Amino acid sequence: MRLSTLRHACRNLPTPSVHQPRTGVRVFGLAKSSLPLGPSSNSQLLLRAASSVSGTTSAEKAPKLGKQTDGPGYENTIRENVQRTKEEMVALQRGHPALKPTLAIIQADEDDRLLELNKKMAGKIGLNVTQICLPRECTEDEIIEEVLKLNEDPRVHGVYLHLPPASLTSRVLNTLRPEKDVDGVSDLNVGRLVRGDMNQGFIPPLANAVMELLARHDTPMEGRIVLVVGGEGPLGVALQCLMQRRGMVVLHSRRSSEVLQKQANAVVLLAAGHMDVPPTWLRPGTAVIHCGSALMTEDHGMEMSGVGPLTAALRMQNVVQSSSRWAQGQQYRPWTLRSLKLQPLSPVPSDIEISRAQTPKPVDQLAQEIGLLQEETEAYGRTKAKVRLSLLDRLREQPDGKYVLVAGITPTPLGEGKSTVVIGLVQALSAHLKLNSFACLRQPSQGPTFGVKGGAAGGGYAQVIPMEEFNLHLTGDIHAITAANNLVAAAIDARMLHEATQKDKALYSRLVPSVNGVRRFSPIQISRLRRLGISEIDPSALTPQEVSSFVRLDLDPAKVTWQRVVDTNDRFLRKITVGQASTEKGHVRETQFDIAVASEIMAILALADGLGDMKTRLGRMVVGSSRSGQPVTAEDLGVSGALAVLMKDAIKPTLMQTLEGSPVFVHAGPFANIAHGNSSVLADKLALKLVGEDGFVVTEAGFGADIGMEKFFNIKCRASGLRPNVVVLVATVRALKMHGGGPNVSAGSPLPREYIDENLSLVGKGCSSNLRKQIQIAHLFGVPVVVALNVFKTDTQAEIDLVCQMAKESGASDAVPCHHWARGGRGSVELAQAVKQAGSQPSHFQFLYSQETPIVEKIRMIAQKVYGADDIELSPEAQAKIDYYNQQGYGKLPICMAKTHLSLSHMPEKKGTPTGFTLPIRDIRASIGAGFIYPLVGTMSTMPGLPTRPCFYDIDLDPVTEEITGLF
Repeated sequence: MRLSTLRHACRNLPTPSVHQPRTGVRVFGLAKSSLPLGPSSNSQLLLRAASSVSGTTSAEKAPKLGKQTDGPGYENTIRENVQRTKEEMVALQRGHPALKPTLAIIQADEDDRLLELNKKMAGKIGLNVTQICLPRECTEDEIIEEVLKLNEDPRVHGVYLHLPPASLTSRVLNTLRPEKDVDGVSDLNVGRLVRGDMNQGFIPPLANAVMELLARHDTPMEGRIVLVVGGEGPLGVALQCLMQRRGMVVLHSRRSSEVLQKQANAVVLLAAGHMDVPPTWLRPGTAVIHCGSALMTEDHGMEMSGVGPLTAALRMQNVVQSSSRWAQGQQYRPWTLRSLKLQPLSPVPSDIEISRAQTPKPVDQLAQEIGLLQEETEAYGRTKAKVRLSLLDRLREQPDGKYVLVAGITPTPLGEGKSTVVIGLVQALSAHLKLNSFACLRQPSQGPTFGVKGGAAGGGYAQVIPMEEFNLHLTGDIHAITAANNLVAAAIDARMLHEATQKDKALYSRLVPSVNGVRRFSPIQISRLRRLGISEIDPSALTPQEVSSFVRLDLDPAKVTWQRVVDTNDRFLRKITVGQASTEKGHVRETQFDIAVASEIMAILALADGLGDMKTRLGRMVVGSSRSGQPVTAEDLGVSGALAVLMKDAIKPTLMQTLEGSPVFVHAGPFANIAHGNSSVLADKLALKLVGEDGFVVTEAGFGADIGMEKFFNIKCRASGLRPNVVVLVATVRALKMHGGGPNVSAGSPLPREYIDENLSLVGKGCSSNLRKQIQIAHLFGVPVVVALNVFKTDTQAEIDLVCQMAKESGASDAVPCHHWARGGRGSVELAQAVKQAGSQPSHFQFLYSQETPIVEKIRMIAQKVYGADDIELSPEAQAKIDYYNQQGYGKLPICMAKTHLSLSHMPEKKGTPTGFTLPIRDIRASIGAGFIYPLVGTMSTMPGLPTRPCFYDIDLDPVTEEITGLF
């Protein structure tokens, strides 16, 4: 047993007054209160063997209690309970070696004897004990504050409130979590006992002890008449329930009554104060149990044994039972998902009207339905919550479910509905096929939301709801990324200014200041010293050369690669000048803003597998080069710890739901051109554990399969260690017509007639070119493909049939039309069945290249095998960068091609399957923190601009109802 440090000092209590019992009476007593009984009692228990005839001595006529209370029988009862509990402990810790069951005792200046008894009993069984002492005059709020701390402490499995009855208010008792209420006194636990549901509740230890003593009495339990006097608190209720279940007849009286007592085989006195029971009132053999206020001692020549040890033993039994339930609760929990009913309308209303017409489940209810523990979620309002990463540790032994990737053919500028397919598929799997399924989506940037594209919550009857919360701010992750990114940018310019305007000594004194006469390096500065090869940690012991190396990053302003970001499409920030104020002393340089989701921190968030990994990745981000050509990192700047602090909540995925109540993780949203364009590794890992071995996790890759899917496989799967089971390739008749030779499609312009009228020729050419190529790309990685044709109202049946036929001929495991936009999950049931069938087949996943492959060859393999290029052409600048990265040890990083998404080639106007081209590599850059190298194919814009008529013209707020309009 380990006793923790007390939070408050306890005062000593004077010894209470002692009741003088009659000579010759055998007393079975409790040394001090062991169960709070409410306002009407002080919970003392005495068991007396009563005389039956006036004038006869107690020694002559005292009834026997079967095995004597003060003899070996009673001791055996305690010993048996202790041994049984110890055996349960051994079995529990065999399955959970790290588990240390702990009882917390809150004491308010009470007598220590019962406290020591409980600690001694805990030691015999092997429980830890935490004791919290409060002053005698403690308030209700002070008690509740301690109870709330224990409620949230996962190391504590039971709480014993060793407090005066006046302190045990209903508010105090019901603040204690029922699962830690090992004395069974909260309203919920008493109600469970009354209802007979003890799967989660506890039998009060004192009530249990009384029942064990009564069971040892000579009179049979069945049919025994028991008089209970007083007892309006939890103990009285518990005793009545327990007695009635054993077949006893329970009589009640508010005060002692000779008439009633002469009918009883046993009398239980629960009223406050000591109540003597004259022997003439009792039938021969009657047992008397007294829960009065007198404190029994052994100073009066009586044979006495306390029930305190038995009560304490039974309390420890409850603690072990609570620990066992906690351990069971840590195991995987089967889902009890309740789907929301959907009643699609025709014509289909706007997305926001559909979203607003559905009432989402409270997020805590959704979390409970999918097996999350209460302590694993952090609610952000009523409909969304962060999920803690501790879930991964809890379910580490749980097998993963099936992993499904939704990708697409090369899209039109309008998009082909991959997010909608993800949501429709998950709704079909969960609400209609009754299979555990989870959607994992990227968080949308507010740039497109207010620009051209609009939101990214899906559409029609396949949406994440509430869609306005999904599209606007969510839980603030992108804002955290913006703050972290711009802190790095500010640190860069400030450091260059200070190095340029101060000598080594002055710079050193400011970087390592004297605080209260003591100078010391911070932990992050010690890390920098180690990287410089300096072992000394005494600031005064560094040589001038070491001081200079430490304080001088010597960043070259022309080689700073880190940009500021903002989550708005603002074309006038694509090139800016900073440092123009006179206070910056002429240190002016040109730089730019990127959109927030283009930040390397976003890519890190998406690829990190935990808080420690994220912190490491943030520290190794390269922000520029020194004048000597050495990389300068965020850790060199001393900012990596602060970045981790800003990102500590953003690393937790956000839980939301679909229109049909299926769970969704929304997390991360990296750009799909200069980054990998997938949602987070952590969201996928959490979801794969939650769905169980037979469930499905459906995630999405940005842009076409040649970009998003290839990066998902070669970058994300390499980082996560996860292996996909199925690829769902989304196609539309509209996009296939474009690849078959149809006219250009542009956002905001009416569709040409070729896309509205039936044209089997264009559809067939698109299928035989782009669709076939994208299926072949998926097969390069050894994963089966199901083609999902996202049906629009202008599509004809002949066009639909042709696409499905040619997709299968091109190697797809299946190809099905999907109507989720108009019908919800019911419209994707056929797709769900096809995915289920494909997922049951073996997957022979393989990477396109190994880490050891040289950078140039990795690029060439992607260009030739994925894009269909004849070869690559490196610019001199790109070749120089490759040489530099190899020299710095970055050659084993995977490749993240930055290329247009509108063509398999580098030429956006080339549709279908272009051939006979050489892929030009203009430049090569590296995201060392994220862990990939990205070649630039052509010019990539990292800051979108607003069109002539942005989406924000239609977005408005009703100031009375606070309803948002115009989002789509």
